[in-house]
Amino acid sequence: MVTAGALYVIVLLRAGGTFAVGWLAGAGARRSRFAGRMSSARFRRAERAIRRWGAPVVAVSFLTVGFQTAANFLAGSMRMPLPRYLPALFVGGAAWALLYATAGVGALEALGRLFAERTALGVSAVAVLLLAVCGTVAYRRRRDAEAP
Repeated sequence: MVTAGALYVIVLLRAGGTFAVGWLAGAGARRSRFAGRMSSARFRRAERAIRRWGAPVVAVSFLTVGFQTAANFLAGSMRMPLPRYLPALFVGGAAWALLYATAGVGALEALGRLFAERTALGVSAVAVLLLAVCGTVAYRRRRDAEAP
């Protein structure tokens, strides 16, 4: 339970800080030289989702990788009201902390045992995971490049 509590504090500080940076950046960033970066496809998708779904998107974003930071930043930059943002932060952060405190720590322990008892199998497992991630990234980049 200590691990989950520590992770909860970490995620509240990290996500809340990202929201605050987005809040401060707001409209000024869109008129600066960084406007091109903020108009990338990933940011536009996140922005549309936040406009449409708001707080539930922020809460669910904690169960994703990569989208979480974009969702919190955009919620801040779009000036999502704190009474809507904070409950999403607390619920999503709790889900993230519990998930990582249980499944994440369990996976790391299993991987540690695998390396300690069967090193070759552990190295093979990590290599397969890396290949899967690289293949997914390459596929998505190729698909995005082909899209009009």
